[in-house]
Amino acid sequence: MLAAMKLHNYFRSSASFRVRIALSLKGLSYEYVAVHIARGEHRSDAYAALAADQLVPLLEYGALRLSQSMAIIEYLDETYPVPALLPADALGRARVRALAQSIACEIHPLNNLRVLKYLVRELKADEEAKNTWYRYWVRDGLLGFERQLAQQDQSRFCWGDTPTLADCCLVPQIFNGRRFDCDFSGLSRTMAVFDACMRLDAFQAAQPSACPDFEA
Repeated sequence: MLAAMKLHNYFRSSASFRVRIALSLKGLSYEYVAVHIARGEHRSDAYAALAADQLVPLLEYGALRLSQSMAIIEYLDETYPVPALLPADALGRARVRALAQSIACEIHPLNNLRVLKYLVRELKADEEAKNTWYRYWVRDGLLGFERQLAQQDQSRFCWGDTPTLADCCLVPQIFNGRRFDCDFSGLSRTMAVFDACMRLDAFQAAQPSACPDFEA
């Protein structure tokens, strides 16, 4: 029998937050292992021995060590298929993955901690320039996300009336955007989906303030 799941993660990491949501939606218990990336704990030799890419999150499950939030969530969805986080039909799955990747591949990589640190340390951007960079790319990406939602039938969540992989990605991005005082005006469908998600206990339980390593 496999040992209990361990999720190596950081309360403020969007990618970690995605996986916590997925675990919560599926009702899966796990050991929370905090890795403080702002202090560089992910660069330690001990963590590198577990996570080759030295990133969070990392799912450890018996001999399994799996990185990258999207891969982890799809593994969980295939291994624990109820409730499903991807639609049953091929086109639906493609649409949900497109929405999810609009966040995870287009917005998030431009604004994660290591990119922002590089802007400051190597390119000598001041705090306001860094924050302007962040806000621009978040808003630009979310405007595209809003247009995608507008091309679909009206629904409670990103796709249909139950949460999917796309919702797991959207909610953390909105949380982070709020930290940087991003402009969410004109994103009516996007923010309606966010509000619908946050009415669910599973999303509330996964949010940063509920994490044992939370720092205000």
